[in-house]
Amino acid sequence: MRRLLGLAVTMVALVLVPLAGSASASPNAGGCQLQGTANFSPGLTNTAQNFSYSFTGNLTSCQSSSGGPASGTVFAGTNGLPVPTGNGSCASSTTQGIAVAQWSDGTTTVVSYSTTGAAAGVKLEGAAIASVTSSTGTTYTTTRYAGDSALGALVFQPPEPTACAEAGVTSATISGSVDLGSS
Repeated sequence: MRRLLGLAVTMVALVLVPLAGSASASPNAGGCQLQGTANFSPGLTNTAQNFSYSFTGNLTSCQSSSGGPASGTVFAGTNGLPVPTGNGSCASSTTQGIAVAQWSDGTTTVVSYSTTGAAAGVKLEGAAIASVTSSTGTTYTTTRYAGDSALGALVFQPPEPTACAEAGVTSATISGSVDLGSS
């Protein structure tokens, strides 16, 4: 369960990492701390299965060589965005999705990402993309950190770890760090 949740967290982190980057042509490097919550359907168990999820979180303590914002929010699978999907169990999983980071200075970063996880650890990889349009017709356009890549190392923590062997984990907190960069 923790592994699968970690994957979802990692995906979110990757999306956030590019947001901490820069849209400039010069090299950029940076990162943020991520704290958030992921919700899974169906709940993750000890048996591998297909699932979907949503994520919301806060990006804090962000630092960027390009002088970007120090904070922001991130979301995936909410506000009409495509719902991220994955396959796995509490022990291991893979996922893919699109996340939106909205920075404290009013800029936005859209990230396409994938995650792989084992137990509570999740690795996120992704890249900023031009835009995504929600099912409500809202278009989110990358205005900061265009072209940057993202990497995240996250920890997934369900409120009740024994749920993997029972009804399934339907929500978990996600925390860790995400890094971004361009060359």
